[in-house]
Amino acid sequence: MDTLNQPLALAAPASGGAVVAWPAKNLFDLPEKVLQFGTGVLLRGLPDFMIDEANRQGVFNGRVVVVKSTDGGDATAFERQNGLYTVCVRGVEDGKPVEENVVCASISRVLSAKSQWADVLKFATSPDLQVVISNTTEVGIQLVNEDIHLTPPSSFPGKLLAVLYTRFQAFNGDVNRGLVIVPTELIPDNGRKLEAIVLELAHRNDLGSAFIDWLEAANHFCNTLVDRIVPGRPEPALYAQLQEELGYKDELLTMSEAYALWAIEGGEKVREVLSFHSVAKGVVIRPDITLFRELKLRLLNGTHTLSYALAHLVGCTTVREALDNEDLARFIHNLMLADLLPGIPYQVDEKVGQRFGMQVLDRFRNPYLEHRWLAIAMQGTAKMQMRNVPTLLHYYQTHNAVPHYMALGFAAYLLFMRNTASAPGVGQGEANGEPYTITDDRAGYFADLWARLSPEELTTTALRNTVLWGQDLTRLPGFAETVTRYLNQLVEEGASGTLAAFFTKKTALAN
Repeated sequence: MDTLNQPLALAAPASGGAVVAWPAKNLFDLPEKVLQFGTGVLLRGLPDFMIDEANRQGVFNGRVVVVKSTDGGDATAFERQNGLYTVCVRGVEDGKPVEENVVCASISRVLSAKSQWADVLKFATSPDLQVVISNTTEVGIQLVNEDIHLTPPSSFPGKLLAVLYTRFQAFNGDVNRGLVIVPTELIPDNGRKLEAIVLELAHRNDLGSAFIDWLEAANHFCNTLVDRIVPGRPEPALYAQLQEELGYKDELLTMSEAYALWAIEGGEKVREVLSFHSVAKGVVIRPDITLFRELKLRLLNGTHTLSYALAHLVGCTTVREALDNEDLARFIHNLMLADLLPGIPYQVDEKVGQRFGMQVLDRFRNPYLEHRWLAIAMQGTAKMQMRNVPTLLHYYQTHNAVPHYMALGFAAYLLFMRNTASAPGVGQGEANGEPYTITDDRAGYFADLWARLSPEELTTTALRNTVLWGQDLTRLPGFAETVTRYLNQLVEEGASGTLAAFFTKKTALAN
């Protein structure tokens, strides 16, 4: 079986195999417009994929030069495959399955920061360069006090500053030669934080006021939010099956869900440079992307956090299994759209929120993803405080009523946290006769409460704990009483019985 490369791609229409979207010859001749720090699967499955999508439609018309922090590994695979790789999109959209295989040609070459730093700096002087993209993990955007003339600097901000300083010198401070810098690291205000670090590093390296003025005036550091599950290379059996179906070997084959969001904060200049936003599905450029962050945090992450305990206690291992359970699927749907959506502490158009919620449910149903509830449950107490308490408080402010789906989810969380502490931040729980491990900094706290308090006392004590929640949640009218009632029911009747009775009562009230 042949290996994916440019000659194979150009001869592909006659090569048979599965349905594949192959790149046309002209895509290999496009100018290099993007410098990208990182070769990870998220970058391949989101920005690089979207740039390829736009290039195929005659928009943006630029390729990506990738900087890898080390030699070897996937860098040599990119070289063997002429920068090509396959994204196998698998998921659900509007309730319908999606299967696509796209050979991406957006990456032109991969340079090693360790051994090819001179080539990176040479590209920094290219008149075609317009954009910097990064994903160096959350720890990548940190200040390291270093000389940026090292070959290379050790930190990502140091490398970026070296690129920008080289460019400033090459174009004599031309304000029209600045770059649009788009970090995708998963931290809030990633662009603003990166800019602050780069500016601080410029001062520490005494790069001069003229450069610092250019740095601030000519360059655009964008806050972003990326949201796409990109598992990367599948497990061996599926990987072998896909290669047989495709008809070629691909060491860089990448699995991705169908849903994609790349929200970028910026104005007209950013929109002009990142022209791929006009055609690539999932790219949004707005002056303020808070809406997208809130929708993801409250509806996707918040639903996960208020559902994992109930789903686990029912006996479901993965998110998809829960959506196959009629009562759990109904609970998750209503929790998201009836309780969490109205409680978002940000102005959200109801139709926009409903649409986002339905997309989240499609993602939860994806048969190609195995998202395990116990993984979602890790550090669940901290997640509950960050994701759900503000929503709960805002729900009370606007409705002055108990959100029953949230109350049941909270009661299940309290029961899930019944454990025997085995180490700091670790406990052993039991559900349906099977043990499970709790990884939560508050495992010991709840082990102590369950050892000495009744469910009623435990609920009141836990909800009153301002260290956990930043608020005394017993002050919310009816919330503690409702959580206590559901917790007692979960203990006495089990999770499945409680859910069934919950919806029987809801149906009776509706009639």
